[in-house]
Amino acid sequence: MTGAVRLEPVDEANLESLLSVAAAEAEPSDVMPPVDAPAGWSHARREAFREFHRASFGGLDGPTRTLMFAVFVGGEVVGMVRMARCAAPGVAETGMWLGRSARGQGLGAAALRELLNTAAAAGMHSVVADTTPDNVGAITVLRKCGAKLREEGEKVYAELSLDATPPAAG
Repeated sequence: MTGAVRLEPVDEANLESLLSVAAAEAEPSDVMPPVDAPAGWSHARREAFREFHRASFGGLDGPTRTLMFAVFVGGEVVGMVRMARCAAPGVAETGMWLGRSARGQGLGAAALRELLNTAAAAGMHSVVADTTPDNVGAITVLRKCGAKLREEGEKVYAELSLDATPPAAG
C-alpha cells in the first residue's frame, strides 16, 4: 500500500467499504462495541456496525459528539479513526483500527497525525486515548505522535497536547 493517508468523514458513500475492510481484516470486538449477536461477522453484527457508525453522522455537535473518519490510503479504505468530545472543554478522545494488511507500515501514526490536525482546527487543545498494555501497535502509534503515556492497572492512558509542536513524521 502506497500513497498519502487521507481522512474522510464516515458517511453512506464509504460505510460499506469500511464494513468490508472490517469484516475481512479485523475482529468485531476490535472495531465496534460489543453487541448481543452471533459470533463473527453475522448479519446482525454487520447491521450493528452500520448503526454504530451512522450514529456519529451528526459529528462533534451531534448526539454522540463523535466524528468518525474512514482512513484512506491510495484511494482504498484501510481503517477508521474517531474523535469524540470529552466533558472537559477543548479535549477530544480518540481511537482507531486498521485492517490487518495496513498494520505495521506507519499508517496508524500518519492517520493519528491527520486527526490531531483536525482536532486542532476544531479548537481542541488536547487529545486523549486509552488502550491495554498488550496493544503494542496502539502504544507505538501514540508514542510516535508524541503522547505522554501512563499505565494504571490494566489500562494505558495517553495524552497528546496540541499546544506543543508535534513530532516530525517518521
